[in-house]
Amino acid sequence: MASRKRRAPPAPKATGLRQGLATYGDAGFSLFLRKAFIKAGGYSDDALDRPIVGITNTFSDYNPCHGNVPDLIEAVKRGVMLAGALPMVFPTVSIHESFSHPTSMFLRNLMAMDTEEMVRAQPMDSVVLIGGCDKTLPAQLMAAASADRPAIVLPVGPMLVGHYKGEVLGACTDCRRLWGQYRAGTFSDADIEKVSERLAPTKGTCMVMGTASTMGCMVETLGMGLPGSGSIPATHSDRLRVAEQTGKLAAEMAIRQGPKPSEIMTAAAFRNALTVLQAIGGSTNALVHLTAVARRLGIAIELEEFDAIGRKVPVLVDLKPSGDHYMEHFHWAGGNSRLMKEIRGHLDEKCRTVAGRTLKQVIDAAEIVPNQTVIRTPKDPIKPTGGMAVLRGNLAPRGAVIKHAAASPALLTHTGRAVVFESLEDLAARGDDPKLDVKPDDILVLRNAGPKGAPGMPEAGSFPIPMKLARAGVKDMIRISDARMSGTAFGTIVLHVAPEAAVGGPLALVRTGDRITLDVPNRKLELLVAAAELAKRRKAWTAPPPHPGSGRGYNGLFHKTVLQADEGVDFDFLGPEKK
Repeated sequence: MASRKRRAPPAPKATGLRQGLATYGDAGFSLFLRKAFIKAGGYSDDALDRPIVGITNTFSDYNPCHGNVPDLIEAVKRGVMLAGALPMVFPTVSIHESFSHPTSMFLRNLMAMDTEEMVRAQPMDSVVLIGGCDKTLPAQLMAAASADRPAIVLPVGPMLVGHYKGEVLGACTDCRRLWGQYRAGTFSDADIEKVSERLAPTKGTCMVMGTASTMGCMVETLGMGLPGSGSIPATHSDRLRVAEQTGKLAAEMAIRQGPKPSEIMTAAAFRNALTVLQAIGGSTNALVHLTAVARRLGIAIELEEFDAIGRKVPVLVDLKPSGDHYMEHFHWAGGNSRLMKEIRGHLDEKCRTVAGRTLKQVIDAAEIVPNQTVIRTPKDPIKPTGGMAVLRGNLAPRGAVIKHAAASPALLTHTGRAVVFESLEDLAARGDDPKLDVKPDDILVLRNAGPKGAPGMPEAGSFPIPMKLARAGVKDMIRISDARMSGTAFGTIVLHVAPEAAVGGPLALVRTGDRITLDVPNRKLELLVAAAELAKRRKAWTAPPPHPGSGRGYNGLFHKTVLQADEGVDFDFLGPEKK
């Protein structure tokens, strides 16, 4: 009988400086050359023999939200070295909402690709992802999911509130409210100029429950960041302490080579995130981002499930734009861990976190703050149901989203005449025209503002009330679009209509004068036009012309491969790698 050949044990996985060597055809030479060049930085052999923790540097003079990143990096490095590993800082794309043309969403996928490839290309056993502004944390989570190297996320934290004439101000819910008053003529030039100095008084992200704060809560809920890291104010010493703790944990993850993001961000973890998203009255953008992150791991976010969660889970967080307070108040009331304690019956508490604890252990350790009113109980909610609803109908066959927690109750069931704007340019040209044929009970429709149509799906869905109506005292109208809106915005605004108009979605067929029904309780969005007439319009429809520059470079890549809102607006080729 022939003897079996004993299989050799697998070679140990390369770690530290020895992993991911540049290809020269001689691994020994590759390592020698790497060490020779890195020693130009003054590193010793002892340092270079340690596990390596990569640290992203998203600081930019264009990004005041990330103004505290240099301090956070130093604190993370301290934590890494205290735990016996070697910190290595590297730059990535930095995106700020107000300094990104045409829109920050246009660049989110670029940042995700950049971050993923830098994590893959450079030797690191784990990585700390430092970010905060609206599209940064989503891009970093997308990158972490795809690279699947041990990773921990450190949000930069929200800024503190501002003050003007005895009123508390917060970017950017109050900037939208006061800008509306300025457009209506009830706020002076001097007032709006002074407010511009007070709305964003410190470093950090917007201090309302906008996209940045929402994604900070999502990071904690998914288990990808330390408890409290999503809400500690950017300027507080606790923010530096959690940064040091993050660095220490990243070193421990590097040494034990885990856990990986795919082991943390499971289907159950995403369901937990969707549940918290409803309970905090969070940003509609987070639904798009979570869909994109989950897709990277082969996990589908079902809009029907999200809507079903919203029918069961109430809004419990009294923060603008759904309530009255700000992120610093949320944090000192116990933050995301305390919020999860109130809805723990709806959560899968067995989910793991990067800290090595289960979600149950995180919730059990939540701080109980006596007499706080920012985080309510299910018996005393801000809203009886979740913050968002998913709409369906012949106008949105693949879904649309409304943040009804921040809408006008009287408009949630309404039928009105459509007033259509073909594009952002058309809106800019006609929206404030005194001769515009528009009445308060009309429904404003903006199209060709989606992923391909704009391009980049800008936060234009909360477009202003026409000037002549605003000056007559109209505060809200139903607005429908294939665009997004800022998580800081408020109003009766239907968003993410899919498929978008630019690819022939039904929104492209609406004409001024058509009747539209919005019925949020029954989750309906219907264009009241006969099917035969719609078929006739579809036959006559032609796609809008290509955008300038869309034939080359990143712009061209975006237009060729970007997906719709219900698929996360990611690129079609960035899903999980096919085995």
